[in-house]
Amino acid sequence: MTQSHPTTGAEPDVDCPVSLELLGHVYRADDYDLPYILEEIQPLLRARLAGYLYSKSHMHQLGLKVARSCERDDLIRAMGEIGSVIHGQASLKPAPVAVDPKAPPPPKKISLGGAQAKPPAKKISLGGSAAKGRNFDFD
Repeated sequence: MTQSHPTTGAEPDVDCPVSLELLGHVYRADDYDLPYILEEIQPLLRARLAGYLYSKSHMHQLGLKVARSCERDDLIRAMGEIGSVIHGQASLKPAPVAVDPKAPPPPKKISLGGAQAKPPAKKISLGGSAAKGRNFDFD
């Protein structure tokens, strides 16, 4: 059984508004570097890039990050009324991660740091008037 491997680089998507190289830089950028990369892109082109990324299911969140760096009017000019929707979604705080109730609980943490501090001893009272003020400590 033989497998064929492409001998050329990736084919650029004809709908992508930026070069494959710039798309790669945006895709790989961390939260610190992304704003610096985006400020070098023309505002209308950046808005088109936000719409392109937003439309891809695996890059939806990145599209929202790019949209945060865009003006609402630029997003509307680039994509029409959906640009306004994207601007609104980009302005919202991210939703908390939903926890699946059927998922198993996370594993208990194991420490290799040595013995843990002993919890304070419980005091037991035998009750009654004769035992007032008398406690028996167990260690």
